[in-house]
Amino acid sequence: MNRGGADRAWGNSRRAAIGMVLAGIATVQLGAVFAKSLFQEAGPLTMAWLRLTTAGLVLTLIARPRLRGHSRRDWLVLLGYAASLAGMNVTFYQSMARIPVGMAVTIEFLGPLTVALATGRRARELIWALLAAGGVALLGWSPGSLNWAGVGFALLAGAGWACYILVGPATGRRWPGVEAVAWANLAGSIALLAPVLISHGQVLARPGVWLAGLGVGLLNSVIPYSLEIQALRSLEKHIFSILMSLEPAMAGLAAWLVLRERLSGVDLLAMACVVTASVGVTWSAARDRRRPPPAAPPEGQD
Repeated sequence: MNRGGADRAWGNSRRAAIGMVLAGIATVQLGAVFAKSLFQEAGPLTMAWLRLTTAGLVLTLIARPRLRGHSRRDWLVLLGYAASLAGMNVTFYQSMARIPVGMAVTIEFLGPLTVALATGRRARELIWALLAAGGVALLGWSPGSLNWAGVGFALLAGAGWACYILVGPATGRRWPGVEAVAWANLAGSIALLAPVLISHGQVLARPGVWLAGLGVGLLNSVIPYSLEIQALRSLEKHIFSILMSLEPAMAGLAAWLVLRERLSGVDLLAMACVVTASVGVTWSAARDRRRPPPAAPPEGQD
């Protein structure tokens, strides 16, 4: 293949990868609003449990994870990964039950944004931090749509997301493929089983609830994770991160289309601030990585 053909093939692969990421984002947010539409029937805790359970079972069938061949350290790392995954899901669903989906995702997004800012090395990233903080402050001016318990749960979900990002690399090095995701979902399902049975045990006797839970698990976990894995094979990480910054906007759009949740102009401005801050800090980090290191001084000079 000549150079032009190779460039075209790479460009097509890159465009396909971007499409996969966008499809994954849309799938996640549609799954979230679908889950929220079922809160009246099953409750947010039960829907979070069904998501973990169905996703864990499907991924187990796909990955066929092994119990043997792992050290005690491997299992401890997986335990931290599972705790962050389950905690993030439960608190996010509790947040969605109290505030609009777009607002919940915007606040939750502060978790990965904080990780990106904390690992930065330049003073200009303070600008992005202030912009994100300004966006969150604007939510306090939102008339009638702010629930402080919902905000608190969204902040906890953001903390869980941050922990998920921090422990993810170590988990990926110790567990191949999707084994860690399968085990983490199953572990979260087991941990939440007793509270779910106590609060909504009778709901689980309905086949329709399980079918809905399967849909949520596929939309929120299995499908987007599969798309993202494929996309990352031909897409730069900084572009992937910038695309993921669209999640708050996609959440607001999905909630408006499916649930008819309307966001005020102030809410939309707050979301735009957080999205812009996330894109800015990702772009800054990518530019720093591309910049060549400073030249060494001539021999004999300090």
